[in-house]
Amino acid sequence: MSILSYLHVVLTTRLAELRRDGERGDSPVPTAVIIAGLVAVAIAVTALALTKANNWMTNIPNHPNGGTGPVTGQ
Repeated sequence: MSILSYLHVVLTTRLAELRRDGERGDSPVPTAVIIAGLVAVAIAVTALALTKANNWMTNIPNHPNGGTGPVTGQ
């Protein structure tokens, strides 16, 4: 029976220490918000790059040399 009493005292003491120590690290919520913001910025940059690339590709046929076929160096 003394081992159960000892374990009870140890557990109670440890839980009291944990309750007293308020600094246990950062909450995961701000970290998740930061990651979501970075993902949104990455999606916006990717969409902008894709739009610019598509516009550049669609403007290639409007080249003064006709824009069709390979460049021959004439």
